[in-house]
Amino acid sequence: MISVIRFIYRTFRLTALIPMAHLAFSQPAPAGFYDLLLKNGHVIDAKNGLSAVRDVAIKDGAIAAVAAQIDPASAFKVVDVSGLYVTPGLVDMHVHVYAGTGERNSYAGDNSLYPDGYTFRVGVTTVADAGCSGWRNFEDFKERIIDRSKTRVLAFLNIVGAGMRGPRFENDLKDMDPVPAAEMALKHKGLIVGFKTAHYAGPEWTPVENAVKAGTAAGIPVMVDFGEDRPQRPLAELLTHKLRPGDIYTHCYSGLRHELGDDGKVNPGMIEGRRRGVIFDVGHGGGSFAWRVAVPAIQQGFLPDSISTDLHVGSMNAGMKDLLNVMDKFLAMGLSLDEVVGDSTWHPAREIHHEELGNLSVGAPADVAVLRLEQGHFGFTDMYGARMAGTERLECELTLRGGKVVYDLNGISRPDWQTLPKNYTRTGDPRWDAVTPGRGATPRR
Repeated sequence: MISVIRFIYRTFRLTALIPMAHLAFSQPAPAGFYDLLLKNGHVIDAKNGLSAVRDVAIKDGAIAAVAAQIDPASAFKVVDVSGLYVTPGLVDMHVHVYAGTGERNSYAGDNSLYPDGYTFRVGVTTVADAGCSGWRNFEDFKERIIDRSKTRVLAFLNIVGAGMRGPRFENDLKDMDPVPAAEMALKHKGLIVGFKTAHYAGPEWTPVENAVKAGTAAGIPVMVDFGEDRPQRPLAELLTHKLRPGDIYTHCYSGLRHELGDDGKVNPGMIEGRRRGVIFDVGHGGGSFAWRVAVPAIQQGFLPDSISTDLHVGSMNAGMKDLLNVMDKFLAMGLSLDEVVGDSTWHPAREIHHEELGNLSVGAPADVAVLRLEQGHFGFTDMYGARMAGTERLECELTLRGGKVVYDLNGISRPDWQTLPKNYTRTGDPRWDAVTPGRGATPRR
């Protein structure tokens, strides 16, 4: 029965993802035409309905061809990825990366992390900061982090003008003005991908209502971390009346706001909210994912729409380690690899209205993750430290950002040192390498 429910849900959800005519040049490319060729990997691309062994060719920072066989002579650089999975660069749409201000106990400060140290090593090429900044300090966030990061950093703007800086700010209803928030989002259209309301402790609906007003004015979704559980603000009302289709309920397996009823069943409001088009995001974090909620929900067919980390200083070394670790948990609960990859690439890309990302269509940015699926005996923990055993674990072997290698765990893109000249120095080339690109290379910003 569970498998039938899952099949129906996935079939409904993927009807818009029928393969397009997308994959290879009709004529062979000339020698050395492509900058980089990933050869013999198993490609998983949810947008194009593809899960099969394919070659992926890259030129000028974009996907140039995906085909069963591409002549190695057509590429300047070839990397053999046999036995590995090739996916779009992972999209983690719930992180906290407004670091560097020095403000203590603040997500616009010391609670956040610089993104580049936590992304490429797990195949993530795009993140969306989830409300650390508001309209008053977004441009400082942009200057400090967004403009200086190699990771693509997008943002949900907090409906609180001062941002996510603790209760004194986040409970201030007077600073939840949708007008300047919408103006800032329109000024940075595409960079600001939505609005966020979070952590509110009071009984009023003002944070949600004003976030929705701002989202309507700017034409972007709202992400809700519902704050403290209040009887005046039942979850079902949020999901069936307050949010619009395309708005996002994050922390959907926390159990902190009656996501499961006392009878162990998924809250009917969540089922009705999904029917209305509300999106359900994992947002694991340090305190928002419990096996005792997720397992029954999955068994009842309530799967996530997107998998995200809620990365911050309090989660990175707790039950949540990184995005691959969260994906592993859903493998352990019975989802397929194709499902968890789709939930971490194409689905979040669509949810934040960046459909150029999260896929390997010809012309798409060549953000690519090459993953190894390890078999063995592993353990995964939730927010309470409860453990679930698993037999599969994902490891990132190689990450490309804009068509260039930015992370290579085992040196699969590198020549053996014994094959190089006696006094070798850098081994890369700027056509495909952002790590050791050789002399005269211009660093990519």
